[in-house]
Amino acid sequence: MEGPTLIADTHNHTGEGPLWHPTEKRLYWVDIPNGRLFRYEPETDAHELCYETTVIGGFTVQRDGSLLLFEDGGTVEVWNDGETETVVDSIPEERDSRFNDVIADPKGRVFCGTMPTDDRLGGLYRLDPDGTITRVLDGVDIPNGMGFTPDRTGFYFVETEAEKLYRFRYDADTGAISNREVVVDAADERGNPDGMTVDRDGHVWTAYWNGGCLVRYTPDGVEDRRIDVPARKVSSVTFAGDDYEDAYVTTALGPGEGAAGSRETEGEGAGALFRISPDVGGVPEFHSDISV
Repeated sequence: MEGPTLIADTHNHTGEGPLWHPTEKRLYWVDIPNGRLFRYEPETDAHELCYETTVIGGFTVQRDGSLLLFEDGGTVEVWNDGETETVVDSIPEERDSRFNDVIADPKGRVFCGTMPTDDRLGGLYRLDPDGTITRVLDGVDIPNGMGFTPDRTGFYFVETEAEKLYRFRYDADTGAISNREVVVDAADERGNPDGMTVDRDGHVWTAYWNGGCLVRYTPDGVEDRRIDVPARKVSSVTFAGDDYEDAYVTTALGPGEGAAGSRETEGEGAGALFRISPDVGGVPEFHSDISV
């Protein structure tokens, strides 16, 4: 396997949330604090900035092909090539926070994390197709990557500052999660676990913020392989393409919510989008189905 290939040198403050749009055959990703939405078309090898707003923490692809954007203050909007419509105006207890990583489940729901503030930790919510939003976890020290086991009975979830990757029992019929167990304790790891995805073998790929790498774990939490990326802050990874044989990796240039950092300290590829071609493929992510 060759090393990471530079795809889009966008100098993102916090590049995040890469996701393949199978109908458009494009990869989308965001620059969180700058509220920028990008997309890349492998067929033409071209990328573009396609939308700007205040903050975009994450997004999903809806079943009708539109994007569901998770922003600040608990706001959720549907974006359809420039046009937006509000789904959730705000979450009162999250008006001083923002969404972070999100994921659609097999029934069209969305699990969505919110960031800690100065006086409280973050949380994890579930947005149901009818627009109902329910808080399912409290006291989360930066909610991050999520994924499902191939048999759809397990839900993976990263708590970045706790340096742990968890697996919950997951009920696809109700959306309930329970029986949390630690799959990976990364306390001795360089950096902190961040975004993640599950490949077609059921192994978990985790990006390491301040770790400069991706790590593939078996379902039992044993490291299977490690791939270095030329950026210290590796934020997320997803599989993409017609056969989901390629993986795309987002990185960050900025240290947090303030001014962007320097490539002298953050790495020559900090803030860029990369592609790798591992020896294993991925699977399509689920589509959200949230009513407007």
